[in-house]
Amino acid sequence: MSENALVVIPARLASTRLPNKPLAELCGAPMIVQVWRRAVEAGIGPVLVAADGPEIASAIRAAGGDAVVTDPDLPSGSDRIFAALQSHDPERRHGVVVNLQGDLPTIDPASVRASLAPLADPAVDIATLAARISRPEERTDSNVVKAVGAPLSPTRLRALYFTRATAPWGEGDLFHHIGLYAYRRAALERFVALPPSALEKREKLEQLRALEAGMRIDVEIVETVPLGVDTPHDLERARDILERNSRK
Repeated sequence: MSENALVVIPARLASTRLPNKPLAELCGAPMIVQVWRRAVEAGIGPVLVAADGPEIASAIRAAGGDAVVTDPDLPSGSDRIFAALQSHDPERRHGVVVNLQGDLPTIDPASVRASLAPLADPAVDIATLAARISRPEERTDSNVVKAVGAPLSPTRLRALYFTRATAPWGEGDLFHHIGLYAYRRAALERFVALPPSALEKREKLEQLRALEAGMRIDVEIVETVPLGVDTPHDLERARDILERNSRK
């Protein structure tokens, strides 16, 4: 499955809590370059950054990477990666597109690789990731999105719902959703053509649009949740993590 995968990292400068976030310095490089490095280390295929302006694209090209500049007014990361895909690959060489968020500089490259595993089943339209929740406070935290699914194996769920609520009810594991997606190209094309759905707008979770449209999402269970960088404090935590990793 990985031989025709393309990793696309959407990145935009606008951020209310951390201005110019993709260009924030992180262990000697802009944060977007650190995310690009993790994607390259995953080794699943070419990596492309979908930037909303020339500053981000220049930073990636200076590091030896590939970037395209997309319309800054696109409404979502999914729309940005689709626009980048159309521009970069009109010949349709890539049948799988991995959407890696540009604020995950500490993601384990093995997790990026793991996102492709569910697509070995031709019935799966979209694959994503989750990790078991181990911290009790995360079970009730609305900022922690929970993946609710039917177990297919010890490491895989078929997604039934995603929610900010504590779910499912009762004894057992809860799963922290990780916002990385591996799309079949046809699934991405269908997804971005759909209007926002009722549950998507209510929960503010884009992936519910796909489920409401009857698309199949499978969830690969990984060991750790990467740190999403949204604040200056997160940036300091990411520096500490990358520095520790560099000493291993």
